[in-house]
Amino acid sequence: MPVWKKGDLNPSQEDAINEPGSVFLIACPGSGKTRTLTYKLATLLSSMDSEKQWIVAITYTHRAADEIHERILALGVDTARLWIGTIHSFCLEWILKPYAIYHKALRHGFRIINSHTSEELLTELCKPYKNSKVTFWDCGHYYTSTDLMLSCQTSHKRPLVSAILEQYTATLGERRQIDFELILRYAYELIAANPSISVLLGSLFPSILVDEYQDTKEIQYAIIASILRAGKGKTTTFIVGDPNQAIYGSLGGCAIAIEEFRTMAGIEIKELDLSWNYRSSTRIVDYFSRFGVSQSEVVAKAKHKDDAGIISFDDSTVRTALEDQLVCLIRHSIENLGVLPQEVCVLAPQWMHLASMTRKLVTSLPEYRFDGPGMVPFSRDIDNFWYKLSRIVLTEASPRMYVRRLRWAGETLAVLDEAGVNMAGLSNKALLRHCNSIAVTTSDGLAYLAEFFETLFARLGVDFTGVPVLHEHHKTFFESAQARISRLQAEGATFIGDVATFKKVFENRTGITVSTIHGVKGAEYDTVIAYALLEGMVPHFSDSDGEDSARRLLYVISSRARKHLHLISERGRMNPKKQEYAPTTILSECCFSYDELA
Repeated sequence: MPVWKKGDLNPSQEDAINEPGSVFLIACPGSGKTRTLTYKLATLLSSMDSEKQWIVAITYTHRAADEIHERILALGVDTARLWIGTIHSFCLEWILKPYAIYHKALRHGFRIINSHTSEELLTELCKPYKNSKVTFWDCGHYYTSTDLMLSCQTSHKRPLVSAILEQYTATLGERRQIDFELILRYAYELIAANPSISVLLGSLFPSILVDEYQDTKEIQYAIIASILRAGKGKTTTFIVGDPNQAIYGSLGGCAIAIEEFRTMAGIEIKELDLSWNYRSSTRIVDYFSRFGVSQSEVVAKAKHKDDAGIISFDDSTVRTALEDQLVCLIRHSIENLGVLPQEVCVLAPQWMHLASMTRKLVTSLPEYRFDGPGMVPFSRDIDNFWYKLSRIVLTEASPRMYVRRLRWAGETLAVLDEAGVNMAGLSNKALLRHCNSIAVTTSDGLAYLAEFFETLFARLGVDFTGVPVLHEHHKTFFESAQARISRLQAEGATFIGDVATFKKVFENRTGITVSTIHGVKGAEYDTVIAYALLEGMVPHFSDSDGEDSARRLLYVISSRARKHLHLISERGRMNPKKQEYAPTTILSECCFSYDELA
């Protein structure tokens, strides 16, 4: 019996959900991808008849996992047999922790390090190569199932980076530490060397769902395919994504072709698509479709599809006048077009372009709030205990947040139990009551959290400094947060250390969003304003597939907009060689009837 009501889904969505076998679903922007994935999960969970099996859903972010989980609960479906999270969390929970004894690098125990610790170590290892100008930023890398891939494209640096990374991996091994990339590498090595792991997992998982497949790495496909192959057709998959939005190529993300994945997994997979766009006007759809690398039909189905809106391209504003131009566009959207502040988004390629501009916009538009993924004072390090606890500390005790905070409390207690702290008499609800009753008055974000944590653990009667993993996580959390705050403040975001900013990390957006292009994927706004659309930035100078990369980035930018889109390639921005950046070629050569702005 369907878990949805008549009219909840369109025919293509119903076909994808009702397909009993494996599905490879190409979903255009605004097509209800998350809704389809949610109902597919709800349907699978509702039909489960085994208490020993799990439905697995792999999401790109933990935020996406939370959203989908809560949507399923809202449908009244039991999620007790659902496992949902990122591929790194999946590999840790289902492969590394249970089978570490079978890997020489893990059998004596291991600890996960965050990006801050990784950056510190790589920066130290780069020091002997200072004369060659090799820095931490040259050391980006990822693993495939067969090799180590370097992000650095500078030929004379690559051998040096390889040597640094060899030292880096050896040092981590000596310290019994692994980073996020090694989580994937070791997980793959475990299942490749021990086929029985995939066989067991294949028997536990009747279905594995994958969201945002275009951002998935080859080694991740290999891990999932190994389990599907071992399942011999009894484990199905439901893979969803959009190859036109594959903008994580420099990090290893790739939009695999269905034929290639069929071969890897050794199972039949049916290709379907979602082509109805419920987000954007016909004019916006027509515009962003021009940048598609993978040709697919997109049909505007939004209620406001006939809204002409405003689409502009500005390649004449000079950099010194950029702030005034952004202020004018924001004011025009809100005050003249009636767009709500939280439905306005300002984008740029990198946070370095946004930090000082955000400070200027806050000063120029004091009547409006500003939010954004890049404006967070600490990393979203889901494996750090204090990050897990901070989610509860920094969110309000309200009916709307109750289910989510209760789940977070359960995750927090699970980590304490794993660390050997006896919390048997403390329930999820009791932990929330303790947190809700603590009042801290300081306005400094880090001081607020430090005092809150100390007060809470004093009430619980636990000396966390005596628990090695909690003590180490505490040190890492605060050191990395302080380093991030200092860097952002130096770039102009002076407000970043306030507790009010800390609390915005887990809030729904209430003000004008400021974000990088990558940070805004999956979101949508009435008005999107993007600047620094310049050759060398969009695409980035290190992108090996420059033209296709530019197309995908412009596709993502433009498809975020419901009605209004403003694209700016400002003049006067200079590169390190003191030469002026030119407008992004793909954008400047696009023939379109843009609107003239007064």
